[in-house]
Amino acid sequence: MLNLGIDNLWVVNLFGTEIWITRTMLNTWIIMLVLIVLAVIVRIKLRSFREIPTGFQNAVESVIEIFENFVDNTLGEKLRYLGPWFFTVFAFILFSNLSGVFGLRPPTADWGTTFAFALATFILIQIVGIRYRKMDYLKNFFYPNPIFFPLNLIGELARPISLSFRLFGNVLAGMIMMTLIYSLTPKLVQIGLPVFLHAYFDLFSGALQTYIFCMLSLMFVKGASE
Repeated sequence: MLNLGIDNLWVVNLFGTEIWITRTMLNTWIIMLVLIVLAVIVRIKLRSFREIPTGFQNAVESVIEIFENFVDNTLGEKLRYLGPWFFTVFAFILFSNLSGVFGLRPPTADWGTTFAFALATFILIQIVGIRYRKMDYLKNFFYPNPIFFPLNLIGELARPISLSFRLFGNVLAGMIMMTLIYSLTPKLVQIGLPVFLHAYFDLFSGALQTYIFCMLSLMFVKGASE
């Protein structure tokens, strides 16, 4: 049964400061390790590059091409260099959301994880806005009148909050539903029913929430540059 709590597994004392190693941190490291291993495997497999791709190379190129088109259609040519960053974010969040299928507590069910990614998007929005619009971007905070600065600032700060809570809330809700199913249903029912629920809450909903998070992030960054 999935654990709704965030367990503290170890406490490391570093120079008199306690560092708590939580289950979220452990599962995050596991997912990072899986992604690194996959990246190494892909790199090794693609050493013998072919002009006409087949098999594994064709599958990898198809995935990259689909995501590049997704980024180009959303960000445009000017910001396409941000594609690798968003591909990394997409891959990590997707694997995190799908980790519940394998009995792990999804790191994205911890608000600290989702807020970290949303905060990174927020910082990227400000960098892109200042880089491409300079003072015009900063003037937006005082539009249409300087008296609206507090409201505009609150609206800007609300972006990472809403982004993080949307992803966190949906993943946690799926966890709660699955925990209730495992807790309240007879053992016989648990043989087949959870399979379909995992398919929805972990696979379908997990992939959908990953897409929504990345799409909203891309749109916010695109809007800041225009």
